[in-house]
Amino acid sequence: MSKRVLTTESGAPVADNQNSATAGVGGPLLLQDQHLLEKLARFNRERIPERVVHARGSGAYGHFEVTDDVTDFTCADFLGTAGARTEVFVRFSTVADSLGGADAVRDPRGFAVKFYTAEGNYDLVGNNTPVFFVQDPVKFPDFIHSQKRDPFTGRQEPDNVWDFWAHSPEATHQVTWLMGDRGIPASYRHMNGYGSHTYQWTNAAGEAFFVKYHFKTNQGVRSLSSEQARELAGRDTTSHQTDLLQAIERGVHPSWTLYVQIMPAAEAADYRFNPFDVTKVWPHRDHPLRRVGRLVLDRNPDDVFAEVEQAAFSPNNFVPGIGPSPDKMLQGRLFAYADAQRHRLGVNHTLLAVNAPRATSARNYGRDGLMAPGGRGRAAKNYEPNSYDGPVETGRPLSAPLAVHGHTGTHEAPLHTKDDHFFQAGELYRLMSRDERSRLVANIADGLAQVSRDDVVEKNLAHFHAADPSYGDRVAEAVRALRED
Repeated sequence: MSKRVLTTESGAPVADNQNSATAGVGGPLLLQDQHLLEKLARFNRERIPERVVHARGSGAYGHFEVTDDVTDFTCADFLGTAGARTEVFVRFSTVADSLGGADAVRDPRGFAVKFYTAEGNYDLVGNNTPVFFVQDPVKFPDFIHSQKRDPFTGRQEPDNVWDFWAHSPEATHQVTWLMGDRGIPASYRHMNGYGSHTYQWTNAAGEAFFVKYHFKTNQGVRSLSSEQARELAGRDTTSHQTDLLQAIERGVHPSWTLYVQIMPAAEAADYRFNPFDVTKVWPHRDHPLRRVGRLVLDRNPDDVFAEVEQAAFSPNNFVPGIGPSPDKMLQGRLFAYADAQRHRLGVNHTLLAVNAPRATSARNYGRDGLMAPGGRGRAAKNYEPNSYDGPVETGRPLSAPLAVHGHTGTHEAPLHTKDDHFFQAGELYRLMSRDERSRLVANIADGLAQVSRDDVVEKNLAHFHAADPSYGDRVAEAVRALRED
């Protein structure tokens, strides 16, 4: 059987892929060597801008199966029937480091799920923590600058990290999560995922509910100590990617059970703290977990670049029955994520195989732009409305309307009866065992002791003390001991 012929990108056969064309045996290269020039030019352009955050990622395909009836709360078609399956793509990631960073580091993990539903793609873009560091998207670029590599030293600087947190008391809850035992998952398979934000569900009768998503790992939660993580990261920087890939290849398919917390929309205004504040959780005693279905990953991507690096998620990709809430951070992400992908991948990134709808097709009047594929209909009109049988709007909103009131302008978060930055961090600390608290204190002190300014240290200690006096005292003592060594 004859082998397939190697060709240039225009389809012309390549005669020699081992030797460049030269002027004589030992002469200089020839500009006319089209194969060489094309090969080098393409190589120079193989990389695209990496994500500003969540750059280091892994992904897999699978399905989501509905197990329980939630039609009283949402009319989303893919959640409408027990036993219904929807294809999914999931991307896991670290947050702060670059594409070349290690997997086994103390960092939140991205947990992004793309549901390929019959009503369009639904993206649920969350983390492995139920809360976040800041409440307002205007602070997000500054927060990320403080966590990324310093522009002068080229490394993450404890001064920057802890200085930002010193000026952001609302971060205390997430810092307590991050520095605790779950701050370094043993693998992507052994961590929970959360939507983190509050979303809106709307049922067929038009009734609105606010929801929070919880993906509970069926493998059990497992984490690494700081010492274990340093050893693993030094031995295998791609440890979590390797674990996920190999597990699926040998038929061990990781799974998560999806639960939601549900709050009738009318309860939100009078809840004892702001239910749209992403730095806080809803206590389960107020809103118990309700099971929805099971997420299973059973197929690895064929091409990591095409399907993981080019996977584009946006929290504004909703389907009928699901919509946003007034969560400020979520509102900012509705724009920022899609805009980041348009920068990285181009305006036509939604046509890439991993991003395109699968159970339906995209029908709109978008045309042209970088890498436009064409083939959208010879004489099809590219405007709406038109008289030529083009796609038309449904007139049916995706979710229930949100009532708004007040004056335009910049406002601090709305006040509720119990709305400080520290009480949930204190509750989390008190839930921990004695050993968990000891490890939490040691992890915080290890970073805080490296900070050069005493006032920054004192501001952070005040946050921990406000969460729980014992918490603050123990961190202060541990920092003092490290500084005296």
